[in-house]
Amino acid sequence: MKILFLMATFAASMLLSPATAAEGVLYVGAAMRILTPDPLLPISGGVGTPAPAKGKRGELTARALVLQHGETRVAIVGLDFLGFPRVLGDRVRKKIPQIPARNILIGATHTHSAPDCYAFPDGKGGHSGDLKYLDFVCQQAAEAIKEAIDHLQPAVIKIATDEANGKIAYNYYAPELYDRRMSVIQALDRGGKTIVTLVNYATHPEVLGTDAGLVSPDAIGPMYDRIESKTGGLALFMNSAQGGMVTADNRNLDQPKGDGSARWSDSCTWEECLRIGGTMADEALRIVAQAPVQKTPTLFCDAIDVRIPVESELMRQIIQGSPLGYPINDDQSITAKINLVNLGNAQILTIPGEAMPNIGFYLKRKMRGEHNLLFGLTNDAFGYILTKVDFNSFPRYDYVSRTSLGEMTGEILIEKSLKFVEKSPAPQKLQ
Repeated sequence: MKILFLMATFAASMLLSPATAAEGVLYVGAAMRILTPDPLLPISGGVGTPAPAKGKRGELTARALVLQHGETRVAIVGLDFLGFPRVLGDRVRKKIPQIPARNILIGATHTHSAPDCYAFPDGKGGHSGDLKYLDFVCQQAAEAIKEAIDHLQPAVIKIATDEANGKIAYNYYAPELYDRRMSVIQALDRGGKTIVTLVNYATHPEVLGTDAGLVSPDAIGPMYDRIESKTGGLALFMNSAQGGMVTADNRNLDQPKGDGSARWSDSCTWEECLRIGGTMADEALRIVAQAPVQKTPTLFCDAIDVRIPVESELMRQIIQGSPLGYPINDDQSITAKINLVNLGNAQILTIPGEAMPNIGFYLKRKMRGEHNLLFGLTNDAFGYILTKVDFNSFPRYDYVSRTSLGEMTGEILIEKSLKFVEKSPAPQKLQ
């Protein structure tokens, strides 16, 4: 019986291999793994000493979506962490021989209530990472991708973009300067059952805050739960250009601080996570509900490497002091990977960090899809990305400038990304 089972499994995998996939058919698979540490580990909201964990709300997860069209196979992975550096992503990619490494996109939701994945140096010869746990995370992320490959099936997709209504996000630095647009990609099997719903939106999921001491995906967890309870398929969140500081709108607007700062007291509770996450889910499903079904979407994926100088002393200390072995070039630059994906009439561009909203708006305006999506904190997550005119321009930007690789990071990202977009094929247009 065991031999027959192995033969059947092998035969099924061969049917869905890139070389034998039916011409013109899109295949989609999705899977999830739980990443919550047991016992719980301290949680990180950025550079500095992590906060002790007192409990948990929801589960940290790795969520994988695999797409295949002809000989092209692509994986999109979302992890519930503050960031996931490329050095760890490459460990995951090495475990997946079924997909070219350059076609595996790994992003972080940016929750501020999860263990440190950077292994930040503590300045005393130590660091704040748990290396055994990071090995576990890489293994589980790879297992999610492998299971998604095993579940590949013929699919159609729906893609839509609209402004998300409700009190979800705002810009902490300038309340109205943020991108209200939410893009949604939903894959359905041939019977109309939902396989996966991917939500792309810009926000810091930090309702609870690190000081709460709760291991949690924050508001993204309730968003997953609501979508999955309503559709029956997996939910996946990919953040966007949420830098400086597009964050969860948990303001109590009837409680101004009264110090002339245009700030309010915040509601840092799990109930507020439920409200914001539920609102995001409802808006995502509203937005995608009336989208036309794309029965024969094409798929394209490519990647480029971009060198970015490390001018920040703080960022250089992190790179050189972490035990993860971040590669740094002889010219004191790091190499970041940028992906471009065309899926049906949508175009997706990755950003290796937290781009400011103006960069996000500009990139989307210059991209070539009917729906343009930005996957922030994807393939790497080294700090904020500002244009040179914003860098160190206002006291409000002191923190984001200090935790950026340097003044030219945004300029390099824009120039290289748009040249990449220009030379690549355009997405499909719906007939």
